[in-house]
Amino acid sequence: MPAPADVPDGWVVWADDDTGRTVYAYRPDVFDGSDFPAPCLPVCYLTHGARTRRPAQNPTDRTVHDDWFVTLYLEPDVYVDEVRRTETRADAEAITFDLLDRFAAGEIAYRDAYQVPRHEYLDRLDELTGRSE
Repeated sequence: MPAPADVPDGWVVWADDDTGRTVYAYRPDVFDGSDFPAPCLPVCYLTHGARTRRPAQNPTDRTVHDDWFVTLYLEPDVYVDEVRRTETRADAEAITFDLLDRFAAGEIAYRDAYQVPRHEYLDRLDELTGRSE
């Protein structure tokens, strides 16, 4: 499990289990249901083996692979189309931290992930990440 000092700003280790899966959450202090809707908490999954289910479903229901995967979800049914695959956990962590840094800096085009955009929510998320359209 990465040390808290190693995790990019704004992100926390939300879960870390013995299967090698680590879940990072973005600003859980803000996505608490009052300022931002809790179901919209951005999370990033670092998993050993390809995920075949959304994060709200059974996390052990995966296709077995030796590779590591990194997936950024904006909410359970919306993910950023930047799923990354690599052979080692160390490489996966480097990819994860780069992705988390870019998200927090507003460099990820997360609006493109929505088929039906939530304009007010996305405008507020832009403010939080310093992103300008």
